[in-house]
Order: sequence, then C-alpha cells, then structure tokens
Amino acid sequence: MSGISRMMQHMRLCFLVEEQYRYDGMPVDVIRQLTAWGHRVDVLRPGGSLMTLSETVRAGRHDAWVLKTVSGGPGLTLLEGAAAVGLTTVNDARAIRGVRDKALAAVIAESRGLPVPPTYAAMRAEDFAELPASAYPLVVKPADGSSGRAVRLVPDPERLPAPGTSEAGGMLIAQPYVPNAGVDLKVYCVDGELYATERRSPLHPDHPARERQVPLTGEVADIAAEVGAAFGLDLYGVDIVFGPDGPVVVDVNDFPSFRQVPDAVARVARAVLRLAGADRTPAVPPPAAPVAAARGLGGRA
Repeated sequence: MSGISRMMQHMRLCFLVEEQYRYDGMPVDVIRQLTAWGHRVDVLRPGGSLMTLSETVRAGRHDAWVLKTVSGGPGLTLLEGAAAVGLTTVNDARAIRGVRDKALAAVIAESRGLPVPPTYAAMRAEDFAELPASAYPLVVKPADGSSGRAVRLVPDPERLPAPGTSEAGGMLIAQPYVPNAGVDLKVYCVDGELYATERRSPLHPDHPARERQVPLTGEVADIAAEVGAAFGLDLYGVDIVFGPDGPVVVDVNDFPSFRQVPDAVARVARAVLRLAGADRTPAVPPPAAPVAAARGLGGRA
C-alpha cells in the first residue's frame, strides 16, 4: 500500500513525550491535530512510570513512533527499541542519535563537507586550557546538550570553569566562536519544506533582535538540505551564523519547536502521517534558487 493511501486511513501513532515538553505546543498541538483528524495517538512519558518493555515496544502496535524528548532522557532508548523490532520512527532513530551526540554530529558534518567550526572534546572544561590562545573565544557546551543548556562563551583560558564547578556532566565540546551580528538564523525543515527565522542568540542576551521569519537564500537552503541528507533527518532545525567567511552550521536539532513556521502544527502533523506511511527515504529539499539576501543575520557559534 502506498504512503499516500495509508495517510487517507486512520493511523495509530505513539508519541514519546518527556515531562519537559508535557505542555509544549510542539508536540501537544500536533497530537491534538492528529486526534481531530481521526487518528489514534498514544502518549508515553519516558521516566514517568514503570514500563513493561515487552508490551511497550511491540512490533505492529503502531504505524510509527515519534520522539519529543530531551537529549539525555530515556526516550531515545525506547525509540531505538521500537526501531530494533521493525517499527517506523519519526525521525529515524539512528539519525536522532547522530545529532543528539554533538561530538558525533560534528564528525558527521565535517565528513560531509558542511561548514562547521573546528570541534574539540574533553571530559573536563579545564582541559580546553591546552588549546592555543588563537582558538579563543570558545563556545563550550555539553555534548548531549539541548535548548541552549549550559552553553558558555569563554573569552580566554583564564575564564574556563574551575575544576569541579562545571554544570554539565559527561563529555564537553568546544568550538571557536564565530564573530557575528548577535542573532541566530534558524532554518526549519518540515519533510522537505524549508523555513528560515532569525532570533536573539543565547550568547548575546542583550541584543535587541526579535524573532521573525526571514527570506531564505539559495546558499543557506543548500546547506540546510545537505544537513538533512548527511544525517538522514525529515523533521529538523539547523542553527546557522554568518561569520567573516560566510554561513557556518553551529547546531542541528531533531524535532525542534518550528516557531514562526506558517501553519506549523498542520504541516508537522501531515509530515508525521506521510512519514508513518511512506518509505524511509528522507524528503531532502532540492537546491533552492536565491530568494533574497540574508547576509548580516548572525548568531552563536
């Protein structure tokens, strides 16, 4: 049966939603939209209660599993379990693992020729003091971070967190700061359709930027499309800053907020249905012709 035919039928979906996103519009509003269209949506809250794995992860119970959880939470393990027994996952579970581990993501991105900063990894923030002064300022963040958690702009080695005072546990990554105008360009991909927004960078909280949709250039569209192809993602966001040498990819997120995307709830809901009923070939956006110049928009590194 084709993906289009299956979309016309009522489907049964399982959403993994952790406590942090329990009342968040993305995915709560998407779940409501799918339910309003007549589809059955079961919601599991990983970490919130006892689960019998043999019953929770059972091949054939759902047309697809959808993940909206924090990077370090148990949801991804459950999604990978669903994928292991042959269930469809949105996004592909292997793709999600590839972007949630920021160290792994940096390796994948660089291997595909994407414009990314040099990336260093360490278990202790003080180890970054071994880098030459020319590498500073540094952006230091947890390798499993999300939502801007524990991201620091470190001007010089003397300003690195003291031993034992780092907020993050586990591996850290550091990248040289890319000088920019103080706002991020966030490109969202909804099953092959691209939308760009600008917003204040968390590294520049005093910048007067307001969040708004902006035109997308062909150059940035090509980069965002290549990110989807490199990681195998269908629903994702790409953070891009404009440095002295052009656009630089500084982060990739699976199932982001899709803020400022027109009719985002319905678009994402339709994408989930298509992906639940279609083959697993990512709907990579085609190269786009320039729409309007977007240089001068910037953001964090």
